[in-house]
Amino acid sequence: MKQGLKIAIGSDHAGYEYKEILTAALSMTEVKDFGTYSSESVDYPDFAHPVANAIESGECDLGILICGAANGVAITANKHQNIRAAICWKEEIAVLARSHNNANIVCVPARFVTPEEATAIVTTFLNTEFEGGRHAHRVEKIACA
Repeated sequence: MKQGLKIAIGSDHAGYEYKEILTAALSMTEVKDFGTYSSESVDYPDFAHPVANAIESGECDLGILICGAANGVAITANKHQNIRAAICWKEEIAVLARSHNNANIVCVPARFVTPEEATAIVTTFLNTEFEGGRHAHRVEKIACA
């Protein structure tokens, strides 16, 4: 894992178990946990917005959001102007999300990947650099006026 990264993490109830597993796997990295803190039913925007805010403000470098399908947290996070949240269900997608799209939040679909796959996806995402070059121009076009 890259040294010095500060990671924001959050989940809804469907992603709670995976959030705990991922937080433990990232024990050598500084992780700010925005909840939820149990498997009791909650509303995913209550956790996606704080993670996105932490990335936007510079409090954290990258983010991790987990929910059942990852759609809800991704849609919510992407409402923020400088957030590029990508749903990743394979390591290869995590590589492309970071290297080509400069994604700054990885969204993991807990109901569709194993804990081992989730850990590999997140680790890959956090260790992949943005390539820049021809991709930088495209990423610059994402922001709305």
